[in-house]
Amino acid sequence: MPDNKIRVEIDGRVATLFLSNPPLNVVTLDLTRQLGEALADLAANPAVGALVLTGEGDRAFCAGSDIKEFPTLVSERAIVSRKLGPENKVYGQVAHFPKPIVAAIERLALGGGLELASGCDLVVVSEDAVLGLPEIKLGGFPGSGGTVRVTQRIGLGRAKEMMLLGDPIDARTALDWGLANRIAPKGNALTVARELAATLASGPAQAMYACKAALEYAHDLPEELAIKRTLDLSEGLSQTGDFSEGVGAFRAKRPAKFNDRLNPAAFETQG
Repeated sequence: MPDNKIRVEIDGRVATLFLSNPPLNVVTLDLTRQLGEALADLAANPAVGALVLTGEGDRAFCAGSDIKEFPTLVSERAIVSRKLGPENKVYGQVAHFPKPIVAAIERLALGGGLELASGCDLVVVSEDAVLGLPEIKLGGFPGSGGTVRVTQRIGLGRAKEMMLLGDPIDARTALDWGLANRIAPKGNALTVARELAATLASGPAQAMYACKAALEYAHDLPEELAIKRTLDLSEGLSQTGDFSEGVGAFRAKRPAKFNDRLNPAAFETQG
């Protein structure tokens, strides 16, 4: 049996998922598989309202792939079938996670590590963080969703600069470019990320789910279809108890008491 490469802690409504492959939490085939299994479990867990994704220790969120695995994968012509294919599927689980998800980056997020973090809703980086996509210097390019998700965050011109030159950027640049949402003091990225996640977990689960879906439609679909799908989401949301509670609480000038259970079936649409 492989060693555990993933560790999960749950505190109240917030789960923290650690990439646990010290010292640099590099991505292995086993880590990817275990990550996918853990994400599926957390998505289905009604006690979890938000997720923090981080790396074990203070040296790195994730410094990219374990290069030691590459020679065998190349010789077997299995880079896509055994590595990039599964990675894209699992990183897609992060990007489409049904609950809010926050990345906490302490120090390094390189290559596949940054591709993974870019799928999160919000990204917190330590003030000494270094973020980069250096694959071009190895004769490759980001193949686990980075060309899509990093580009969506920072725009085509800046994405070309990061990926074609392969040079890293610092925390301030990441914030200015929109790759990060918050800068935390050194050693405090996880604390700040957990605070954000707790705020998100205390909100209306149904509305969070619908808003995330609407934002994905905006990126993935033509404008007319995206708006139609958004209206479908609004129709479903209007029939939930959370919507009635939010409106009633506002009118009564009292704090809303939202249901913490997510029911994606309320938003199922056709076409």
